[in-house]
Order: sequence, then C-alpha cells, then structure tokens
Amino acid sequence: MNHCHHPPHLGGTSELAREAMDRGIAAFVSASTVRRWLREDALKPWQHHSWIFITDPGFRPTAERVLDLYARMFDGVVLGEDEYVISADEKTSIQARCRCHPTLAPGKARAMRVNHTYGRGGALAYLAAYDVHHAKVFGRTEPRTGIDPFMNLVTQVMSQEPYATAKRVFWIVDNGSSHRGAKAAARLAAAFPNAVMVHTPIHAPWLNQVEIYFSVVQRKVVTPNDFTDLAQVGDRLRAFEDRYNATAQPFQWKFTTSDLDDLLARLDRHTADHQEESSFHLTA
Repeated sequence: MNHCHHPPHLGGTSELAREAMDRGIAAFVSASTVRRWLREDALKPWQHHSWIFITDPGFRPTAERVLDLYARMFDGVVLGEDEYVISADEKTSIQARCRCHPTLAPGKARAMRVNHTYGRGGALAYLAAYDVHHAKVFGRTEPRTGIDPFMNLVTQVMSQEPYATAKRVFWIVDNGSSHRGAKAAARLAAAFPNAVMVHTPIHAPWLNQVEIYFSVVQRKVVTPNDFTDLAQVGDRLRAFEDRYNATAQPFQWKFTTSDLDDLLARLDRHTADHQEESSFHLTA
C-alpha cells in the first residue's frame, strides 16, 4: 500500500484483522499476523507528532532577546556584574492526595507501591523564581495563581540583596495571565524601578529555564503524590529548595540564536510541506 491512514473507529489488531477481511484485503488474517505486519512495516499510523504553527511575526526577535539574556547580553551590550537574570513562573494545582492505604517502601526487586485510591486534601500553586546564572531558587506557595501572588514572589526576591540594589534585574516570564503584556511590565517597573520584564514568545514556555526546575520538582517532590495535607506539600517543597540551592549549578543551556534560526527554517519547511499536502488532498 502506498498510502496509509488510521481508521478512526478501529482499536486493536483484532479489529484491524476483521476490517482487512471485510474489505477483501485478505481472505483470512489473524491478529498476530497484523501485529507482525505493523511491527515490521516502516509506517506507524498509530504514532503521531504534534507541532504548532508560529503566527507571531515577532517570534524571532522576542526569542532572541531571551537567548541573549541567557548569554548575559541585552540590546547588544554585555551585562555587568550588578545585573541579574531571573526566570519565573507558576506550577499550578499541586494536589495533596492522601492515600487510603499506606505507601509501601521499595524493597529488593520491588518498586514502591502507591495505593490507587486517595482522598483529596486540596491544591495549591507553587511559584518559583530562578536566578539563571547563579542557580538559586526562590519559591513560595499560594492558594492560587494571579497578579497578587506573582507580585508577592517578585517582592520576595526584589526586597533582598543583591537584587534590591542591583542596576537591573531582568524577569523572564511567559504570557500567562499573571504577567501578560505591557501592563504587567509597567506594574513590575512601578513597584521595582530596576526590574525589567522580558516575555518569551507566545507558545514557547520551553524557552523559560524555570520550567527545567519545575520538571525536577515534578520528578523528585510531587511524584508520587502522597501527602497528608497541603502543609506537608509546602514543607516538602521548601525542604527541596534548601537542598537544591546548596548544591545546584547553572543549567548547561546550549540553545543559541543559531539553533533558533535552524529551528525556524525547519518549521518553515514543515509548514510549507503540510500546506502543500493539504492543498493536494483538497484538489484530489
């Protein structure tokens, strides 16, 4: 077959085998034969990759600004020793799930066992600011996200040294509602004149280094979710911050503006190919 598509109403190999016989593709075929065909064939119709079309004409300069800050540059000028780069965001809805039966510790040849059923103990938001070049995390928990909780995080950082008297402190944030747009930038500058808000491009949170820290928190603190209450969640997060700050090194960020140009060129080719394919199907 030269063209392969995924029949949306079919499930496992048994159904695919029946469909092949109903369509006359084969007089008889077993589910195990279908599994072997799928395993050996280059086409994998059940697999898929997703991507997003970049519609923001300012994507590159916005991304370049962030990448330059990671390289300690801003507007073509090297940052001074009294200038800092903070990456900040919120991790929403961390739940306290109290397991109905005790979690069993791992043993020889046995993984940790966490009971599936649990009682809900509420949820909180975890806000974090990460000093990109000094690998220091400032975190706090709040009942929910929003402008006030985010500004509480900003105040927590900006009210202490070296940030309070720094020449400039750049705050890299995404386009979430707590810190979106020019109003958020103006609000930040009004509260702390030496603070400069820099947004990542739309749909590009992967450019925000604090997301790497959040992925570590997800693996080492939140998973498996087994907390008696929200106080225990907060205590565990704060304890992890202390351990992290004692030993952390800056992330080895290797994505540069050259890599950005390569990525955008590949996306342009991918978009053009997709549009050409869509046009072919519409006219066929």
